[in-house]
Amino acid sequence: MATQGCNLCPRGCNADRANGKTGFCRMTDKIRVARASLHMWEEPCISGANGSGTVFFSGCPLQCVFCQNKSIAQGRKGIELTLEELVRVFLLLQEKGAENINLVTPTQYVPQLAVVLERAKGQGLRLPIVYNTGSYETVETLRRLDGLVDIYLPDLKYRSAERAARYSNAQDYFEAASAAIAEMVRQTGKPVFDGGTLQRGVIVRHLVMPQGVRDAKAVIGYLYHTYGSDIYISILNQYTPSGELMAFPEINRRLTQREYGRVVDYAIEIGVENAFIQEQGTASESFIPDFDEVGFLKELRSR
Repeated sequence: MATQGCNLCPRGCNADRANGKTGFCRMTDKIRVARASLHMWEEPCISGANGSGTVFFSGCPLQCVFCQNKSIAQGRKGIELTLEELVRVFLLLQEKGAENINLVTPTQYVPQLAVVLERAKGQGLRLPIVYNTGSYETVETLRRLDGLVDIYLPDLKYRSAERAARYSNAQDYFEAASAAIAEMVRQTGKPVFDGGTLQRGVIVRHLVMPQGVRDAKAVIGYLYHTYGSDIYISILNQYTPSGELMAFPEINRRLTQREYGRVVDYAIEIGVENAFIQEQGTASESFIPDFDEVGFLKELRSR
């Protein structure tokens, strides 16, 4: 579980996180959580009737310039939890009626999470585990979770190395993320549903960005021609400029309906059927939780 020389993501920064140093993700190896709550804004088969039991982890190996959750990605929000406290968070979310346990931006804590998940399952956790990620992680990192994660919810942000370098400082993003997604599909197999709720499988998300129609088509074409009906594709229109993008004027605006429509039309044209799309107007603050209020973590600490 040690992260003396951390290489969980492709940056391979080798930070001595176990001894208090921070990596590119801006985190030590102490688990830091910004929010834990029932969340209704995931895909319908993830949120279900009661909401997804989301746990937002602080830090991120990508640090995208347009990140909607920048306050936690950069580690400004969150509280440290022990492994046993995180077990209790999972069990509390189950008690509250969560459809699943949804680990949001968890890459930097995978060794610890493998231990926590084993303990939680031993203490009665029976919900599907969702791994919700930007996909910038190594295959070796994901293999630590084989048998522990039921649903993978990865992004495939870019096909273009130029865009990946400009907006996420990760020119090798597509190579790393596509290899990671292949490992996710290997672990889970084809999607399995119970009624309308996903129990096992992979949903790959792509956030369509301003001036990003060509790249979005390349991403969707790659996913469909590689995996066909073995995965679902979620085409998102909720891009929301952060207000800190003056150096990136081409993406310092909302996505237009026409841009999003062209991407959806392309998906239909090439034969994509297992897909989620969003209605016009979904790019709103409702997708950005308030990380000043840490949901059930307050209740956890009061018990």
